[in-house]
Amino acid sequence: MKEQITTSEAPKAIGPYSQAVRVDGFLFISGILPIDPKTGQMVEMNIRDQTLQVMNNLEAILEAAGLKISNVVKTTIFLKDLSHFNEVNDIYGSFFSEIPPARSCIEVSRLPKDALIEIEAIAR
Repeated sequence: MKEQITTSEAPKAIGPYSQAVRVDGFLFISGILPIDPKTGQMVEMNIRDQTLQVMNNLEAILEAAGLKISNVVKTTIFLKDLSHFNEVNDIYGSFFSEIPPARSCIEVSRLPKDALIEIEAIAR
């Protein structure tokens, strides 16, 4: 059985998908964009602000599911420009004080709403 997880503290889905779905003790979190959930608008077009917003949105979804950032076991980071890798690592890494999750990082040609970054995650 699957359970849909939603919160107004993270951006609403912009298509036919859930913010997150829980199945068999795992939480599958859809790709998160750097959208401020209070305004519904993309944050500043720089990688630092966008990464921070995505990570804050991730924490909000985890909290809605009764989990913490330490419960994340796998992430996939999609970057519009891989030259931002080090800046993203600095901010991303500051959220994981314990064992960091497994991770993939992929450069893509374009992201929804022309974002610079999108992150999806699996937690348990």
